[in-house]
Amino acid sequence: MIDFASLFNNIYPDFFKQEYLKTFPEDKVCEELVLSLAEFDENIYSKYFPENVTFGFYDGPIDVLRKTVALVDEGWVQYYNGERAFCGFVDNQIACFCILEDMGTHEIDGKKIKVAGPGCVGTLPEFRNRGLGLTMVKKGTAILKAEGYDLSLIHYTGVGPWYKKLGYKTVLRWNKNGFLEDK
Repeated sequence: MIDFASLFNNIYPDFFKQEYLKTFPEDKVCEELVLSLAEFDENIYSKYFPENVTFGFYDGPIDVLRKTVALVDEGWVQYYNGERAFCGFVDNQIACFCILEDMGTHEIDGKKIKVAGPGCVGTLPEFRNRGLGLTMVKKGTAILKAEGYDLSLIHYTGVGPWYKKLGYKTVLRWNKNGFLEDK
């Protein structure tokens, strides 16, 4: 059994000391979710899309990517430098996006585990509720599996049930004060 609190603290040292967390409301709860990539079933979720919908790594101008990200969350723009930005496209225009982030190799119970995951996941409002974002995350997760990662981690989310459609499981819940006990 993996001690996910220790893994979290290893990946994000001093996370709960960040100044901006002090501004969070007391009742705001976020989740950390994981998926063992050995158990990832790529058939767990599927949607049909017409030919004008594609998925892949972004290779266009960085300013276009950043402007698109800002339409969803301006705070995420700083994390988008063009590397490992995986997107869903409609008519070759960005409809949804995420970063496939390498979170390092960590020793757990004497075993080395490679961790990565999709982060800063967003879909432009006009493309929501069509399955594009979830399909993008599924395809990104499949890439991480093919690249030899052991765990995919979803960090700092408030939409856990959405990721659970792909088999991700909540392993930690937290608020501005730290980890919460499961009830």
